[in-house]
Amino acid sequence: MDSVHIALQMSVTTRNSVPTAPPAARSTYRHGDLRRALLDAGIELARQGGPDAVVLREATRRAGVAPNAAYRHFANRQDLLAAVRAAAVAAVAQAMEAEMAGVPTGGTPTEQAHARVRAVGAGYMRFAHAETGLFRTAFGGQFSVEQDPDPAMGGLTGLNPFEHLSAALDDLVKAGALPAERRPGAEYLAWSTVHGMALLSIDGPLRGTPGDMQQLLGQRLLDMVERGL
Repeated sequence: MDSVHIALQMSVTTRNSVPTAPPAARSTYRHGDLRRALLDAGIELARQGGPDAVVLREATRRAGVAPNAAYRHFANRQDLLAAVRAAAVAAVAQAMEAEMAGVPTGGTPTEQAHARVRAVGAGYMRFAHAETGLFRTAFGGQFSVEQDPDPAMGGLTGLNPFEHLSAALDDLVKAGALPAERRPGAEYLAWSTVHGMALLSIDGPLRGTPGDMQQLLGQRLLDMVERGL
């Protein structure tokens, strides 16, 4: 066997016996892809573990890029968490919109207005149970309702959860079902009541209550909210 054939045989043997190193993490993405990939990773982290699970380094690992690459799109963990929170709030708004889409189109304006208020509350509680991690991310920590909310925090209609509730209460006033003098601040009372039930059922003493019982309690709570407005 000549020297050329010996060299080729040694080269093949070496390639077959030495493990191939895994590809290095990508440090760049096509324009626009990396921010979306990091945000998607952050949303999934929040879905699995709530706001505390949203860690920039873990998001970059899941996106398959070097940690430093993330800083082109998110200055720090809080920056990523804010974007994930906006997405979670938008998801709550969409859950409310889905519930309102099921409201019957018949009935009086008063019945319609009451049905929308109930749909907003039902969508909120349903989301808390279906997407607990995102729910905690949306409304945990130092969340605040802004006068000019980030458009990313709106649902398909562009309204955020607080705006959906406010609009439903305004409809009650227009229908004559809620006295105008009782309207100011009513959204805070209704929201705190429904939010309290949601927290009791996912983190408090109602955790583990059978689904049918939780649904019954939720409906009775909404009855109480309507009567108290």
